[in-house]
Amino acid sequence: MKIVNILVVLLFGSFSIALCFTTDGLLPNGNFEFGPKPSQLKGTKVTDPHSIPDWEVSGYVEYIKSGQKQGDMILVVPQGAAAVRLGDEASIKTKRVKVINGMFYSVSFGAARTCAQEEKLNVSFAPNKEEKDWGVLPIQTVYSSDGWDCYSWGFLAQSDEIVITFHNPGVEKDPACGPLIDNVALKVLRAPIRQRGNMLKNGNFEEGPYIFPNTTYGCLIPPNIEDDHSPLPGWIIESLKAVKYVDSDHYGVPEGKRAVELVAGRESALAQIVKTVPGKTYDLYFLLGDAKNSCEGMMTVEAAAGKNSLQFHYESKGAGGFQRSKLRFKAVSVRTRVRFLSMLYHMKSDNTGSLCGPVIDDVRLVGVRNPGRV
Repeated sequence: MKIVNILVVLLFGSFSIALCFTTDGLLPNGNFEFGPKPSQLKGTKVTDPHSIPDWEVSGYVEYIKSGQKQGDMILVVPQGAAAVRLGDEASIKTKRVKVINGMFYSVSFGAARTCAQEEKLNVSFAPNKEEKDWGVLPIQTVYSSDGWDCYSWGFLAQSDEIVITFHNPGVEKDPACGPLIDNVALKVLRAPIRQRGNMLKNGNFEEGPYIFPNTTYGCLIPPNIEDDHSPLPGWIIESLKAVKYVDSDHYGVPEGKRAVELVAGRESALAQIVKTVPGKTYDLYFLLGDAKNSCEGMMTVEAAAGKNSLQFHYESKGAGGFQRSKLRFKAVSVRTRVRFLSMLYHMKSDNTGSLCGPVIDDVRLVGVRNPGRV
């Protein structure tokens, strides 16, 4: 009987500990559906810094309801009834969020610009011992048809509790001008491991940022110059623009449930550095296709490994599909950079003007025992 009681206590204790940490998904009031009282608003401006439950605001922050107008323009809220807009130099931050110290996390959030072409958003967390470890994400490029995009940003938790802050660094003289934010979620990023028969980590892209289940715009992964803790474990976004992380519920994914779409033409590049043996021959396999999102035409991706590169072509009808591709190369150093670069710019054929591009999935690197002639 004592043993049973001890087991019950242990199980209950483990369950209680699990409940202490934030699970993958929306943060408390992460969709801002619970807003200020009418007495805490002056028009749309939030007058009380603590009036939005589970959040704290600073500066000119507006509480925007779906269908609200800015002049002749309707401010669209992607889901639910409300979002927040950060004016010039304004910020909004979470209350303390319980996390696991030493674990990598990704924060995903929806954002849309409402004024300037050069709108940016600063994402940071505290406490943070790393200098200048924050992300300044440009949101002037719109990738979806409704003006909203999901952005992700990765970080290493350095405490059991953190505070996440979104700040508009300000490029407009109008204090009310700035980006809209909605749907803020958190996800644990588990350390990628190499699967049997593959020298690359996370080659199937199954581990990545949180994708909101009821949205159709995937989630953008920023370049490494803006986020040195990639939300796509194992991979480096070594380009000027982001790549898009897509799911099989809303896109054509060649293998499994996740893939990467190179949406910004020659400004979209995906890479990973892997240990190799100089003089040894390797085969790089990958799937090249389209995301079943009306992205039509000839798609060209350059695959490179070490000093070898080759362009692969795929004729897309925008209805989903893929082809298997292979690059054989001989390693010249103990570390080899595997890289995929989209060579062309694409726009959807549905008259929305949305950017799109080729999809990469199921990337595998294997050594060749009897290469013959390379």
